[in-house]
Amino acid sequence: MILGVCEWLHGKLGWKTQNIRIAFIIAVLLAGFGIGLYLILWVVKMFSK
Repeated sequence: MILGVCEWLHGKLGWKTQNIRIAFIIAVLLAGFGIGLYLILWVVKMFSK
């Protein structure tokens, strides 16, 4: 866990945290947009409190 995005998504979506992390890793390896998506979700998480 770097910025807490996966735990935050777990609470919002109800998905397993492990599955969310795997999805981010696959997105980074296959498409390369996983890092940008992760950072965007981190910003959303920070301002949604």
